[in-house]
Amino acid sequence: MKKEIICTVCPMGCRITVEGEGENITSVTGFTCKRGEVYASAEFCHPVRILTTTVKTNSEKNPLVPVRSEKPLPKEKIMDCMEVIRKQEAKTPIAAYDVIVKNICDTGINIVATGSVK
Repeated sequence: MKKEIICTVCPMGCRITVEGEGENITSVTGFTCKRGEVYASAEFCHPVRILTTTVKTNSEKNPLVPVRSEKPLPKEKIMDCMEVIRKQEAKTPIAAYDVIVKNICDTGINIVATGSVK
């Protein structure tokens, strides 16, 4: 399989081509720095993303609070995580970095508030 990945490690945005099957990478080309090669290899084998969204609150004045994952989540778990988040209602007061969902989808990663609601 051949996959083109745009590197997001630095502002250069290199178009890196990775070839291989599953965890076995046979070729990585197009990177201009070692960090780009490492990023593209990881993205090819096991892509991850920071999840940012909002959660309902019990406040009429501020019905939503912005949240994000503390660490990148496996890309294949994003929709499952969104389903869990959709069912949440955070109780006020909420401070920035309060844990809203602990260990979401058994990933070991928490969903935390990035804003506050009094």
